[in-house]
Amino acid sequence: MRSIWNGAISFGLVSIPIKLVNATESHSISFRQIHVTDGGRVRYRKVCELDGEEVPSDEIGKGYEEADGSIVPITDEDLAQLPIATAKTIEIVSFVPADEIDPLQMDSAYYLAANGATAAKPYTLLREALKRSRKVAIAKFALRGRERLGMLRVVDDVIAMHGLLWPDEIRVPEGVAPEASVSVREAELDLADALMATLGEVEMSSLHDDYREAVEAMIAAKAGGAFEPSEAVAQPAGGQVIDLMAALESSVRAARASRGGDGGGGGGGEAEVTPIRRKASAAAASPKAVGGKKSTAAGGRGAVAKKTASAKSTSKAAPSKSVAKKAASGKKSTASTSAAAKKAAGAAKKAVPRKRSSA
Repeated sequence: MRSIWNGAISFGLVSIPIKLVNATESHSISFRQIHVTDGGRVRYRKVCELDGEEVPSDEIGKGYEEADGSIVPITDEDLAQLPIATAKTIEIVSFVPADEIDPLQMDSAYYLAANGATAAKPYTLLREALKRSRKVAIAKFALRGRERLGMLRVVDDVIAMHGLLWPDEIRVPEGVAPEASVSVREAELDLADALMATLGEVEMSSLHDDYREAVEAMIAAKAGGAFEPSEAVAQPAGGQVIDLMAALESSVRAARASRGGDGGGGGGGEAEVTPIRRKASAAAASPKAVGGKKSTAAGGRGAVAKKTASAKSTSKAAPSKSVAKKAASGKKSTASTSAAAKKAAGAAKKAVPRKRSSA
């Protein structure tokens, strides 16, 4: 990687020669301005306001504009003569816990590389001291014509430096917070906690710029002549009044579904029980649910069945009554009747041994 600045880290009386390398890079897609009617490139020209002539880059310098509009020329030699100790030095001023640095102050990030073999030992010493102390170093340095504030920390086996905004460059957030008094219920906080727990954590390395990829695909399709514009997805309008609890509950359910959670697995037991209940209830309710003709037919069949059952029971019960009457009358009958009965009994006794012998 190409260095953008050479200097040294001042660590007390220890000086560590280093090279400053950009730690980040922009992958944003840049566009050129064109003339819509013919597609011609539109360029900016740097023109002097006094003579109207275009000025080449090597003739362009710096100047400070006063309140009255007059310009005070400033040269690189003027800036180099300023008594700034950090002109070529990253001067460490203190060591503080990392959580004392407000993320709002974070600016550009750089890697600090040891410049030469002699810088390896003091570089490693500072790196290991930062690791063991679990602190970050606050330093001052000058870059691109101005003094800056920086924070040094260890990333893997490299010392990284984050440019920091000066404390007076952080604006006070006046009028940003909601002015109305709002109260949050415990149930809402519980649902918010549940949503946070369901979403869980993410590997930062897995995140990528979907919009940039879509723009690149669109450019490739247009360059190949196969681009077909699609309808834009309508986004919901802002400012809608919603039920916060319902929105949180729906969000939790959606997050669980997207994470492969229980998508209603308890419904299987109900699906097995429901058909049995429906058949039993249908059988019980069928006489009430059918029409008049069918119910009459069903009623006729039921009545016939009842009459048939009663007739059978009556026919079975009749012989017992007649036998009882005959037995009662036999006691009161004459001698001839008893003699006839004795003859019948004797015939019955003779018949029994025959059945046994045949068996």
